[in-house]
Amino acid sequence: MSATTVQKSAQPDPADPADPVAAPQLVRRGRRGLAATLASHGILTVASLIALFPIAWLLFLSLGPDKDDYLHPGRIWDKRTFDNYAFVLQHTNFFDWMKSSLIVSLGTTVIGVMVAATTGYAVSRMRFPGYRKFMWVLLVTQMFPIAVLIVPMYEILSDLRLIDSYLGLVLVYCSTAVPYCAWLLKGYFDTIPFEIDEAGRVDGLTPFGTFARLILPLAKPGLAVAAFYSFITAFGEVAFASTFMLSDTKYTFAVGLQSFVSEHDAQRNLMAATAVLVAIPVSAFFYLVQKNLVAGLTAGGTKG
Repeated sequence: MSATTVQKSAQPDPADPADPVAAPQLVRRGRRGLAATLASHGILTVASLIALFPIAWLLFLSLGPDKDDYLHPGRIWDKRTFDNYAFVLQHTNFFDWMKSSLIVSLGTTVIGVMVAATTGYAVSRMRFPGYRKFMWVLLVTQMFPIAVLIVPMYEILSDLRLIDSYLGLVLVYCSTAVPYCAWLLKGYFDTIPFEIDEAGRVDGLTPFGTFARLILPLAKPGLAVAAFYSFITAFGEVAFASTFMLSDTKYTFAVGLQSFVSEHDAQRNLMAATAVLVAIPVSAFFYLVQKNLVAGLTAGGTKG
């Protein structure tokens, strides 16, 4: 063995973590500095406060007994009360609004996700003539503003005798939710290996059986995102609901909130209390789907 070879073997390997000289360097590279840690925590704290402030402010305003307390928020704490909540629950159509909102929102979620899932799966797996153009047509339907769509939709629902009916409003909301959810789920189905479909056919499953028994269980995160989007779309929409629903008892929450505002008066304390109560169903639905929500939002972004 030559002297040069001995010298090279005697030199410490900088990549070896067991080496006493290289180890401190690896530790310094992997360790975040104190200033960077404090800065990141500070930014996250400020962002959290910004996000939570409107919610806390709404809760605070809902405790004011007078409709003009929002002009003098410093006086609310000394006379805070829950009378606004009692009035909303006892002397308004709150529970009728809740029933209407849940019927419309859940109906839109179930029907919209079913249609979007079958559409996204068909475009992802089947190569029928014009399948690419079909998805672009769905996307084009989202480009028209609500003001342009209200009149033709009203004419269609009137001919079908679906004005002032839950089914009519559900179908209108599905026309908004299905195109986006179909694109979302199509991208998610693209990430599922095609070999799973082939295995289902080998086992004797029909295409629909493969879709229902093999693909849908793997697509739960994507379905959760589509369901949440459909629910929120129907729950918070105002223009269609106020146009197509004529009975006070069939108003949704978003339309019912407008009853607290008139031409010369605005009961903002009752509106704030109602808004807090309205957030409860949405929070409950978010809690049910939040396990799969983050995974579904990040999936399907690499293939399209």
